Amino acid sequence: MDSPFGSPELWRHDDLIGVSRVFNEELALAAYECGAFPMPAQPGLMGWYSPLQRAIIPLDGLRVSHSLRKSIRRYEIRIDTAFDDVLDGCADRRRPSGWINRDIRRVYKRLFKRGVVHTVEAWTPSGELAGGLYGVSVGGLFAGESMFYRPGIGRDASKVSLVALVEQLRGAGADDRLLDVQWQTSHLASLGAVELPREEYLQRLAVALRLPPPVWPGH
Repeated sequence: MDSPFGSPELWRHDDLIGVSRVFNEELALAAYECGAFPMPAQPGLMGWYSPLQRAIIPLDGLRVSHSLRKSIRRYEIRIDTAFDDVLDGCADRRRPSGWINRDIRRVYKRLFKRGVVHTVEAWTPSGELAGGLYGVSVGGLFAGESMFYRPGIGRDASKVSLVALVEQLRGAGADDRLLDVQWQTSHLASLGAVELPREEYLQRLAVALRLPPPVWPGH
């Protein structure tokens, strides 16, 4: 199962700012730098979204419950070791409103190879991938795309991955770094996500993009 950062079910008509038949790495990166992100609108047509109300998680505002703190001790965190497996988990056909198609896979796999897309993974002591997340890192922006956990072995694994991501993003310039999670959900709100009007988000994005990216292990 998955625990997405946002959901296509949540978008409003005004959140969709454009569509294109072309979709590649350069277009995707340009969109993130302008405050938009891609999500398939229909076969062969990519939608570009910039929500009127944008959800972010303040790096000093993540809520870690007592039970989540206990779960953290059950997993080993790895970064960028299982991109294909994380994407497969996020694209599980059993998830509601699945949106990760072949075009998304193709472009984000290339961005991963370029060191722009990153995964944060939670592994069990026996070496099984229990859950994780992936997103785009540009300057001081991390745009979360999706996260998942595996029922039975992955209790809280997506949340543990999120905690690890926040720890990775903290550091020099952390006050101005931006963790974008697209649309607000009750799940994200329980973890500390808040909404910003589009104009305020774009102002904060402009500041974040001037920051150096975090140092990712292995890069």
